[in-house]
Amino acid sequence: MSRRIVIVGNGAIPQGLAATIDAADIVIRFNGCRSAGAGGVKTDIIAVCNTGRPALDMLGGGRWKDSETVRQAGEIWCVRSSDVFAAMRAPLAVSHPDLDDFCDDYTDGFEAFAAATGRRLRVIPAALHRAVDAGLAAFDPAPYVVPSSGLVTIAHALENLAEEGDRVSIAGFSHEGWEWHPFAAERRWVDALVTAGRLDRLDHPPASRRS
Repeated sequence: MSRRIVIVGNGAIPQGLAATIDAADIVIRFNGCRSAGAGGVKTDIIAVCNTGRPALDMLGGGRWKDSETVRQAGEIWCVRSSDVFAAMRAPLAVSHPDLDDFCDDYTDGFEAFAAATGRRLRVIPAALHRAVDAGLAAFDPAPYVVPSSGLVTIAHALENLAEEGDRVSIAGFSHEGWEWHPFAAERRWVDALVTAGRLDRLDHPPASRRS
């Protein structure tokens, strides 16, 4: 039986989509789940940046752990492969010395939290990171440090979660933010998936449906 999978980014979401998102079979959100509200509240999977300051902020104290979205999520995805980020540490120390804590790995902390609360934990594998980098190369990205967690999560959901007949949708992806993500190339990569029918944007209906 086909499923509706919705990946909700932390960008702006138009009013009127909450019910559609909450009706999905699987809803994936990110980190602090700023999408909750206009983007509905249902949360089945939370994809987290498990390295650097975002990870430290989530694991420190109880605000993230006790939030409504985290409490209902049955699964946590650690988006950043420890092998990939460990290999990046030395080159980044030369090219981006200000990112000295960017590769600090807190996967163990998320693993302990998941085990203590009965949640499943997945770590997105290094092979998926390499595949995303290879895919982005076709869209002439400007120099970047890493793809965004959103793009890695979309790729992982398409390759390792969605089954034949499932519909995968996204909302709240503005493709802008941190200067060292290749957002222009990421937008083109996602648009190519939409054109190929592998993905659709809930907040950008096809031209034939626009007023």
